[in-house]
Amino acid sequence: MEPLVDRLASLRGVSGDELRADLDTRLVVERILTVLVESAAAVNGHVVGASGGQVPDDYRSSFGAAAAAGAIRPELAGRLAPAAGLRNLLAHRYGEVDLDLVAAAVPRAHDDFRDYITQVAGWLTEQGTDA
Repeated sequence: MEPLVDRLASLRGVSGDELRADLDTRLVVERILTVLVESAAAVNGHVVGASGGQVPDDYRSSFGAAAAAGAIRPELAGRLAPAAGLRNLLAHRYGEVDLDLVAAAVPRAHDDFRDYITQVAGWLTEQGTDA
């Protein structure tokens, strides 16, 4: 996940207009956002399962479950859970994608997933597991 978060750092200032004009950049941004949510949800499922909890069956609730297991703080879970909706829109193309919204998600995703990596790594260290 870390290389994807690092790549988002270089895309922090991207605008909706740039995403509309440059298909390559648009696809990179969309793919990074999608994979970050999917990867985090997979990690969340492992964390919850290892903690003896019920593994969530959707991306959104996986963040709350990871917080309940103590792997991330509840406020971070609350910030990340809506990313599941954006992921679903990008992956399934339920409707027209608002590229201004996608561009606005880049700096938030960078910061929140950077925090996510730090918090999960800290939790793993506390558990005696290498990150």
